Amino acid sequence: MELNDSRIREALLRKLARQKTRPRAVLEELHVHNGRAIADVVTLHAEAHCYEIKGATDRIDRITVQGTHYNVAFRRITLVTTKCNLRRAQKLAPRFWGIIVAMENGDAVRFRHVRAARLNPRFEKQSAAMTLWKSEMLELVPEAGAEHKPRRLLAQLIAETRRELELSMNICDLLMGRRLRAQSFASSTM
Repeated sequence: MELNDSRIREALLRKLARQKTRPRAVLEELHVHNGRAIADVVTLHAEAHCYEIKGATDRIDRITVQGTHYNVAFRRITLVTTKCNLRRAQKLAPRFWGIIVAMENGDAVRFRHVRAARLNPRFEKQSAAMTLWKSEMLELVPEAGAEHKPRRLLAQLIAETRRELELSMNICDLLMGRRLRAQSFASSTM
């Protein structure tokens, strides 16, 4: 059985849950950069960290397009792929992306870190703010009448009033709140 996206994702989620410094939360399938891409897994620490998964049968070349959207939305990004994709991944992934190789170990999947994620120099505050829902953006724009402004203008206002690290942490906190609201809603409907 080939090491596909699904098996890698399951193993990665287990690995992230067992880390010494566990994330506050883990999100799957997060729409980023105004919905232009979907991040496979995003961990929420002080800042969000994007993990893009490419299994043995996935087209590794897709990271060139997806990466343009992740690069503007996250300050840390890691590609999780397989040994058969490693050489191509190292050529295609920007140097600041981390790379982890997933390998089969009997029935289990284990991971080998090839390189650590570094601070992303392509992060764009306005594009990153577009990851947020309008209701979340309004929490960062206290201006009267802001609720009548389009998301694009709210993102611009947010970008103009925050530094990169501050905004990245704000986005992380708001995504954490989104997750908690979703959990609260799910438990209230049971």
